[in-house]
Amino acid sequence: MSGSTFGTFFKVSTWGESHGKALGAVIDGCPAGLPLCEQDIQKYLNRRKPGQTRISTPRKEDDLVEIISGVFQGLTTGTPISLIVKNTSQKSRDYSEIASYYRPGHADYTFDAKYGFRDYRGGGRSSGRETIGRVAAGAIAAKILEELGIQVFAYTRSIGPVCVAPDTFNKEAILQTATCMPDYEADKKANEYLASCMSCSDSAGGVIECRIQGVPAGIGDPVFEKLDANLAKAVLSIGAVKAFEIGDGFQVSNANGSTNNDSFFAENGEITKKSNHAGGILGGISDGAEIVLRAYIKPTPSIFQEQETVNKLGENIRIQIKGRHDPVIVPRAVVVVEAMAALTLADAMIGNMSSRISYLKDFYL
Repeated sequence: MSGSTFGTFFKVSTWGESHGKALGAVIDGCPAGLPLCEQDIQKYLNRRKPGQTRISTPRKEDDLVEIISGVFQGLTTGTPISLIVKNTSQKSRDYSEIASYYRPGHADYTFDAKYGFRDYRGGGRSSGRETIGRVAAGAIAAKILEELGIQVFAYTRSIGPVCVAPDTFNKEAILQTATCMPDYEADKKANEYLASCMSCSDSAGGVIECRIQGVPAGIGDPVFEKLDANLAKAVLSIGAVKAFEIGDGFQVSNANGSTNNDSFFAENGEITKKSNHAGGILGGISDGAEIVLRAYIKPTPSIFQEQETVNKLGENIRIQIKGRHDPVIVPRAVVVVEAMAALTLADAMIGNMSSRISYLKDFYL
């Protein structure tokens, strides 16, 4: 299987299955000398692990990360960093029944159509647990960005019809609410909405917003390696994401140039903008403003209602899925979006070091 490696200069390969012995990642291209320990990574993994609230799957996993190469005496060595997280709470018997049919909304059929074989235990590589490797690697990318004065943070913007209010935005609430909403009142309403979904054996979707602050102008490329295009690919590679937007996003189709253009102005010798409809990227290159992107997450496909599907013999059947499933994917996917944004930007920042001859002269002369 190809397609498990992401990045050009800061490369990440994820490996493992939902019900295998372990999952992890190998990071190649991390500069030497970065202070790094397992706790730096664990705090990110803790944000996506299951079993923490009533709106996440009851599967209990500690998701403890172990660094097995690439770090010596608390510093990265410049060699590949290998990370492993062992699975400890597999219940593969919960999935034995689905070996004979294709679950609606899942990759069962498409995976089988491609490979003629699939790991039906929780979806194998198509499982949400694959994101463990992404988050672990993203934690390292985020630490590199912090060294450069760049901060990446994501949060739940909406769940179903409930959206956060801009005038009550509270960044501290992101890590304090079960929904990862930066708005305590919206969190309360979202939990009530999810309770109603769960009472009907149904699930919900939502929107994750990610903000990147401190990115200088000039990061990204104007053609096939546009920063926004690479961010889009990174975010859309997350299993549950069905749409992506940056800045005003879909709203620009109804705007006029006079309202959508961001006016530039100079202040204290620096060029900046009076608005940020573009979301911090123009022509595929960062413009120095805050980068704002959004990921649209589909409802959890594993619901406990009876559904129609087809079995491997081509027969029409009705099924009722069992097992342990999140009623909403959004809160646990927040840190995944954050990780993919950090990986994309770290890769672009490292690649940008060769964009001018003066940069090479500053380093080597």
